[in-house]
Amino acid sequence: MPATPSIRRAVHATALVSAVVGLSTLLSGPAHATQGAGRMHDGLPDGCSGTSPIVCHFDVPAGNYSVSALLGGREAGRTTVSAETRRTMLAETTTDAGHPVLRSFTVNVREPEGEPTGPAGSPGLDLRFEGSAPQLSALRVTPARRTPQILLAGDSTVCDQAGWPYTGWGQELPQLLRRGVSVANYADSGESSQSFLDNPVLFDALESRIRRGDLVLIQLAHNDKTTTAEVYRANLTRMAERVIARGGKPVFVTPIVRRRFNGDGTLNDVALHVMAANLPVEMRSLAAELDVPLLDLTALTKDLVENLGPAASGDLYLTNINGDNTHTSEYGATTFARLVLGELTTQRLVPRQLVR
Repeated sequence: MPATPSIRRAVHATALVSAVVGLSTLLSGPAHATQGAGRMHDGLPDGCSGTSPIVCHFDVPAGNYSVSALLGGREAGRTTVSAETRRTMLAETTTDAGHPVLRSFTVNVREPEGEPTGPAGSPGLDLRFEGSAPQLSALRVTPARRTPQILLAGDSTVCDQAGWPYTGWGQELPQLLRRGVSVANYADSGESSQSFLDNPVLFDALESRIRRGDLVLIQLAHNDKTTTAEVYRANLTRMAERVIARGGKPVFVTPIVRRRFNGDGTLNDVALHVMAANLPVEMRSLAAELDVPLLDLTALTKDLVENLGPAASGDLYLTNINGDNTHTSEYGATTFARLVLGELTTQRLVPRQLVR
């Protein structure tokens, strides 16, 4: 299936912005912010402070923003970048002394900045540059008003989790994408297909921000244990129709499996979301009926978890920390985000040129 027009156009957008200050200037002094300083050295704007981590805050309204960061400096560095509520924007980047690298990404700013029913967080844009040796030489933030979006409707396995070690796969998806597309994560803990529709701060809020060509990924099933097949299909149909009416493109995502094994090493019905109804089967059938793209994350995660087995698959979940076989670790969330993006590119919903 071809990429949606707005995402396809992003591939032809302008190239990465040039460094905001010359390298010779950047390397003539310290390559990071001074602790607690109101004025930043060497191209870092006001609003940035600290050395490890370097924390930056910008009083900007809700929307999408392009961020260009010159990572590295006079000393060798190992820098990761997160935004807002623990969203990973850049995986660890290693830089040699005297050889900074330019990295860019697009970040979505909204209120609340994390889960829609969670704490408000701080207004504006928050960025953290951390890691074993964070180095930041220059930073530029500019509005990205026409950037295509991937909006997420989901539950606690998708959302921007505030407290480590809990991590949703939607929280790790941004690091896998280049500048030119934003991830707007409206997933929320504890939500079913019904409650996500009923609460105005969830689907209504997401719907109001859809622009023509935007993708809307819908993964809701974990909390639909008592939902009948008829109600589940009706709820998904309503969401799909409302997305289409706004000019967006709905994408059904079957839920990640729970880590619950039978004695023979296969996953049991609870793990596979066979409760009052077989929810993945219903979503697959409805996707075909409505001609909506389907990412079969249940099948993909089932294969992965069963192939790893009961011992090794524990690293994907919080089994080894909290005894939790539903929610994922950072490693598991990143692994599952890669599966999602792999399907999006295979089905040509996201151009490979936008994949980092």
